[in-house]
Amino acid sequence: MSRVGRKPILVPEGVKVEITENKVSVKGPKGELELEVPSSCEVVLRESEVLVKRTDDDKQTRSLHGTVRALIANMVKGVSDGFEKYLEIVGMGYRASLEDGTLIFSLGYSHLVKYSPPEDVGVKVDN
Repeated sequence: MSRVGRKPILVPEGVKVEITENKVSVKGPKGELELEVPSSCEVVLRESEVLVKRTDDDKQTRSLHGTVRALIANMVKGVSDGFEKYLEIVGMGYRASLEDGTLIFSLGYSHLVKYSPPEDVGVKVDN
């Protein structure tokens, strides 16, 4: 049995998990997500934890078992805590700034690199 797949997923307070035939919906303070579960995996909700079980033991099902469990765990984390990514720019003359919601990087090219993040992504630049 998959070591990842057999671990239960703890559901924190404020997060609601709904399981239908082949879909798992997770709702929380930071949004809602939905996952279509393969027919070879079964998702069970017990009190405040989610368990992923597999229906048979062939190679494809074994590989999906841990993947489905990890995807559901990431969904629960995403709607409760959200995700953060930190980028550290190291180098002489390399800089980043934020102007009108657009990230502007000076990375040693002959031009500035501009990036407009999606609306629902928060961006902060510390100098």
